[in-house]
Amino acid sequence: MKPEDIRLFRDSLRHLQRSLGWQAKNDADCCGVTIAQCHALLEIGKKKELSLVDLSNILGLDPSTLSRTIDTMVTGELVDRNANQEDRRYVTLSLTGKGQHICDRINRTFDQYYHSIFSRIPTEKQDQVMESISLLTHAVIESKIVSCCVEDSNIDH
Repeated sequence: MKPEDIRLFRDSLRHLQRSLGWQAKNDADCCGVTIAQCHALLEIGKKKELSLVDLSNILGLDPSTLSRTIDTMVTGELVDRNANQEDRRYVTLSLTGKGQHICDRINRTFDQYYHSIFSRIPTEKQDQVMESISLLTHAVIESKIVSCCVEDSNIDH
């Protein structure tokens, strides 16, 4: 791919990221939770019960960082933290009724928002968009770039 195409791709992704980020922030704030809490609620809600370690892996966060978010959510009565009877260090998380209510509200809000986006894409192109997003997501996950600064010799021209 040519350098100018890479730059155009990067610009497009940044614009998309900013657009989605502002929408996500506004939607999560209107439901009374932070972005981090929103992501945690959605993942716990999807699995019904999840260990703190599994949730930290899914979200790509250090368990100690996530633990502080979960502490706030437990205090706010959004999440129940349950210690395993055989291994007290193994903690599972589940949503409380209040947490489930907020999770459902977030899902409804985002479902409406993304339905609105998809309604602006021609029906015959929607599968193509889904496939492209899936390919892009897998490529990003697989690339795992650690540093933001690379030597010029590492970039294909």
